[in-house]
Amino acid sequence: MSTLHMTMLAPFLLAILVPFLYKFVRSLHVGWFVLPLPIALFIYFLSYMDEVRKYEVVRATMPWIPSLDISFDAYVDGLSLLFALLITGIGSLVVLYSIYYLQKEKEQLGNFYVYLLLFMGAMLGIVLSDHLIALYVFWELTSISSFLLIAYWYKRDRSRYGAQKSMFITMFGGLLMLGGFVALAIAGGTYSVRELMQASLTEHALFIPALFLILFGAFTKSAQFPFYIWLPDAMEAPTPVSAYLHSATMVKAGIYLIARLTPIFAVSSLWVWTVALVGLVTLFWASFLASKQTDLKAILAYSTVSQLGLITSLLGVGGLAFHYDWMEENLFMVAVLAAIFHLFNHATFKGSLFMVVGIVDHETGTRDIRRLGGLMTIMPITFTIALIGSLSMAGLPPFNGFLSKEMFFTAMLRAKDVQAWAVILPVVAWVASIFTFLYSVLLVSRTFFGTYKPHLLEKEAHEAPLGMLVAPIVLASLVVVIGIVPNVLSHSVLGPAVYAVLYGLFAPNEQIDIYISHWHGFTPELFMTIGVLLFGMLLYRTFSKWSGLYNRLSERMSLNFVYDQSFIWMERGSQSLMSRIMTGSMRTYLMYIFTASVALLLFTVGLKKQWHIDLSHLAPVRVYEIVLAVAMVVATATTVVAKSRLTAIVSLGAVGYGVALFFVLFRAPDLALTQLVIETISAALFLLCFYHLPKFSQKQESVGFHLGNAFISIAVGVTVSVIAFLAYAGKHFDSISQYYVDNTYEKAAGKNMVNVILVDFRGFDTLFEICVLAIAALGIYAMVKLQLAKEDEK
Repeated sequence: MSTLHMTMLAPFLLAILVPFLYKFVRSLHVGWFVLPLPIALFIYFLSYMDEVRKYEVVRATMPWIPSLDISFDAYVDGLSLLFALLITGIGSLVVLYSIYYLQKEKEQLGNFYVYLLLFMGAMLGIVLSDHLIALYVFWELTSISSFLLIAYWYKRDRSRYGAQKSMFITMFGGLLMLGGFVALAIAGGTYSVRELMQASLTEHALFIPALFLILFGAFTKSAQFPFYIWLPDAMEAPTPVSAYLHSATMVKAGIYLIARLTPIFAVSSLWVWTVALVGLVTLFWASFLASKQTDLKAILAYSTVSQLGLITSLLGVGGLAFHYDWMEENLFMVAVLAAIFHLFNHATFKGSLFMVVGIVDHETGTRDIRRLGGLMTIMPITFTIALIGSLSMAGLPPFNGFLSKEMFFTAMLRAKDVQAWAVILPVVAWVASIFTFLYSVLLVSRTFFGTYKPHLLEKEAHEAPLGMLVAPIVLASLVVVIGIVPNVLSHSVLGPAVYAVLYGLFAPNEQIDIYISHWHGFTPELFMTIGVLLFGMLLYRTFSKWSGLYNRLSERMSLNFVYDQSFIWMERGSQSLMSRIMTGSMRTYLMYIFTASVALLLFTVGLKKQWHIDLSHLAPVRVYEIVLAVAMVVATATTVVAKSRLTAIVSLGAVGYGVALFFVLFRAPDLALTQLVIETISAALFLLCFYHLPKFSQKQESVGFHLGNAFISIAVGVTVSVIAFLAYAGKHFDSISQYYVDNTYEKAAGKNMVNVILVDFRGFDTLFEICVLAIAALGIYAMVKLQLAKEDEK
């Protein structure tokens, strides 16, 4: 196993140790044991900077499931290194912040850090995996771990609701994405992302289905319209989780996937315009909704959605480089550069803002801006961090958000020349930026300016402890430093990442010339920024006069209402259906099963037109076989009409033993032995259970003849007999039994064929059966524990 693989698995290994640390080392906060790992991983990934700066790719391969051609392939290039540094760098700051935010006396820290490490490892797996199936496994693991993190305070209804909502939507998209991965692999003949980038797939019939299925996965994970509704509800998670998952990592997974697969799909205009338009719609709608929120984390939630839409739209417009750019012009490379740069900038200013909101909540007891105000003099350091982050988010100089926002305007202005209708792109971008400015100003002004309202707060406001301020100070410092000297990232981070996204448009290892500056003269972008400032201030000053417009937006027309009502409708529909068909009668359920089986089997036979029955090769029926069959029929009839449970059990056992005798006659001793064991155990269990039941009632009840039941019974018998005769007469394939005969000893090193089939050839089937039993056992255990807990509470 390579060092690169070890770094990907290190968070999972530490997650195994965390519960023991939490249980046996009570004197220290568990976060202090976790913190060294992300710091070490961050330093390790920095060591790849020299290779990546030269546009080289570092690869490592490890076999995983060779029989299915699935390997654990990892590689580091400019794009994956950028994400790995964000995951580990922001992760280090979040862990440090959580040490002071979460009190070890009150919180289940063992659970928290296990979930956080699982998520960190899964995110590293996504951005470093080259194999699509491995990427998908890590992708879904982020959904599971984020579900656990969002539901960390699981006793709160809103926490459980937000967790379920996020997992349902993201896993729905992930399942569609898996179909897209399979279709893409079929079209390209490989699951390797690097190899797929070098293949020509546009003519394949599965190319377009794969494109849209993968976009579904990316859009759901990155909260794009209309799937964004899960992210605001996910804010019920602790603030360190929001700062990590919803500003720098999880929501960026979809962004990463779009960027990584751009060289494969951007040759299609469907990809380009779908990504660009969905991103712009998300940007506009979320920025518009952010301004109406009164909860600080809700404002940041919708602002995150809008910023993700901005990055997504830039990646879409950047795909035009595969259609219109020439190497000497690179007209649309600026869009990809802006996307990568803003992705980094967003992680810095949004991470700091989430931590600021957590500090405000922690030190005042509320996040409601209607109860806040006047905190500037009480919390001056927190205010300074919030001001820096908000101004960067608003796109004002000299902060890093201004630089990437200017590039955003440049990209949209260039895109309008491609298609006549594309003139709407810069218009929508500009209007959305005005609302971005508005919610950024509202976030700071309503919290830190105005009148201090101590009577509305749960705690007396005061500045946060230094330990809680360190992480947001570091992020705010990056906002300022990168804003002043942005080119420190140009050749070390941004250039290699842009090269990876636009793979194939540049010569191998060709250096990309990137220079970022604040001043470009009196350009349209500058005037758009001035317009954003002026109109944004106008909307802010008149906010109380026009904000009533939000109240006219009916909740019944919102996507959240549709989501909630869909579950209500499904529950009502299922209850109505179940009340009709789930009668509680085993006889009724058997009627459903038998009727469906007969209908499906006969329909299939009729569809395939395989009605040929040939009885000429049947073996002669011997007398003792007839006697045994008659005895089984008599035993079956006795089971049905028996008045005593003991008689019914004995006669039912006789049927089973009769089957075992047939196996002996047909020279199948293994099956006969298995049948005898099963029948013996079944009879013993039946006797044990029925011994404690009351005896049959002495009152005789007449059971009338039901034509429907008789018809179903006869139909089942006839269908099974017909299927048996058809199977005997129409052998379209060679028997698989010879394969087991030839390979039982050679490949499985076993002599008992039945056992080898169960353990080796049908190993996955057996494993899944064991998993079902294990899940059922865990469910029963959990219900027993919950019942005991409820009794203890009483």
